[in-house]
Amino acid sequence: MTRTNLLGLWGLAAAGVTLMAIAPGAQAPQQPPQQPPAISLTITGESGALPHYAVPDFIPLSNDAETVAAAKTIGEVLFADLAFEREFEMIPRDTYASIPPARSLSAIPFDRWRELGADGLVIGTVQKQGDSLRVDVRLFGVKQQQAAFGREYVAQASNPRFIAHTASDEIFQSQLALRGVARTKIAFVSDRDGERLVGTVESRVVKEVYLCDYDGANQRRLTVNRTLNINPTWSPDGRSIAYTSYRRGVPDIFISNIFQGTIENPLHSRGEENFLPVWSPDGTKIAFQSNRDGHAEIYVMSRDGSGIRRLTNNPANDGTPTWSPTGRQIAFTSDRAGAPQIYVVDADGLNLRLLTHESYCDRPTWSPAPYNEIAYASRTGSGFDVKVLDLASGEIRQLTFGEGSNESPAYAPNGRHLVFSSTRSGRRQLYTIDRTGRDVRQLTKVGNNQTPDWSK
Repeated sequence: MTRTNLLGLWGLAAAGVTLMAIAPGAQAPQQPPQQPPAISLTITGESGALPHYAVPDFIPLSNDAETVAAAKTIGEVLFADLAFEREFEMIPRDTYASIPPARSLSAIPFDRWRELGADGLVIGTVQKQGDSLRVDVRLFGVKQQQAAFGREYVAQASNPRFIAHTASDEIFQSQLALRGVARTKIAFVSDRDGERLVGTVESRVVKEVYLCDYDGANQRRLTVNRTLNINPTWSPDGRSIAYTSYRRGVPDIFISNIFQGTIENPLHSRGEENFLPVWSPDGTKIAFQSNRDGHAEIYVMSRDGSGIRRLTNNPANDGTPTWSPTGRQIAFTSDRAGAPQIYVVDADGLNLRLLTHESYCDRPTWSPAPYNEIAYASRTGSGFDVKVLDLASGEIRQLTFGEGSNESPAYAPNGRHLVFSSTRSGRRQLYTIDRTGRDVRQLTKVGNNQTPDWSK
């Protein structure tokens, strides 16, 4: 029996999820295998079209309100997660009413689902056991009437969404060898609490670091220090967030270790201003902006604050660094040629070159592999729009087109989506968009929210 512990990213409580594999093609094996078997059934659509998937409510194995609600939530969230990557044609859930709901996984009306046009059917059972849920998730090939994917999950009853997210990511991996993002998180800054800074002449609003699921759910506050906290960035292992905080008067870099509940201050500023930390791909180093030598330059340090070295050396302002996926290069913003533009330099400070030639460019973010591109904010009229530079071809494509001011793009860990901030709805809110400029989705609605970063 395969059993794996999975943790949530809040650090307040583990999700407590375990899973067991179910052999593809099997209906209900008596004993799970010792190792997950190779997938023997890949669900396809007709004549090369995308396969059509249906995800009805899961089957509650008891009639108590909590189990029934969890079964409905898992079906709804799993449907949305599978739809997000646009790799399946999702059959709308409001068309399922004509099909008799299954009462068990051995009594599924496959002929009716086939009439509806389903190639794949994701369904499962939910059973409450004390404070936990036991959820059996199956992906069936409707024509074959066989399981192409099967897992049994055990998780806290308070967290059915996490089960759906986990199942979605594993279905994408098993069917398409695609890394899903349903379990990822987004860090951002918000002034939603309406608190004011104390001990300052100006009446300024407190900004705290918040976290949410990739789809905007479960928005929760990370920092609680009633000051300015800005520019959060995830460590590669998803266990820590580095950010700039004014909690000691001058801006300095802090690291919140989410699981341990501890905070580090690696630089211990003695008056210099340190901004915009960003982790190297291996998590051992942090690039940042500092005025310690008189004006804004890019520096690199080890995670613990040791080994500080200066990367740029120019009287202009250099800032907003971002690492390449290999860790061999760093892109950044500089106004050394007049207006701010995007530059790239080797991690040893050599081979500097200019990438953009526009009116004003800022906040570059390097895509993960296999893509080789940099997204950034470009001034277009009175505001900014998100653009993407393909580093191999030099081609620039624009993703947003003047609906508000669109800034601070950050890539999803699979490179297929970006999150950004925009004023298109009035206040500054967070949105996601796919890398081709489609499928814009709003994540936040309360307060002003900005500078997002997507967990790795």
